[in-house]
Amino acid sequence: MAQHIRQGDTVLVFGGKDRGKQGRVQRVIPKENRLVVEGANLVTRHMRARPDVRQAGIVSMEAPLNASKVRLICPRCNRPTRVGFVFLEDGKKVRLCKKCRETID
Repeated sequence: MAQHIRQGDTVLVFGGKDRGKQGRVQRVIPKENRLVVEGANLVTRHMRARPDVRQAGIVSMEAPLNASKVRLICPRCNRPTRVGFVFLEDGKKVRLCKKCRETID
C-alpha cells in the first residue's frame, strides 16, 4: 500500500479535538493507518521512575491519530491538499498535489 503521508511531512489536523493544528509527522504506523503528529493529540501518562531513563511523574506526550484525520500541506502552494500518485517517464512513482498539480517528492 502506498503511503500518502510520510515521516517528516507537515500536515494539518482537520478532525478531532485538535482541529486546525499544524505539525510535523514524527512517526508513521502503516499497519494501523495511524501517525504521530508533533504537538497534536496530547495525552498525559503517569510514568514510573526508572534508572537512567527519565524523570518520574505525569508526562505529556503525543498519541497516534488516524491518518484520515490529517491533510498534507503542499510544500509548493502551502495549502492542505489530497495526495495523488503519478508515474514519471523513468518509471518512478511520485506523490502529486491535487490542488497545484506539482510533484511533492
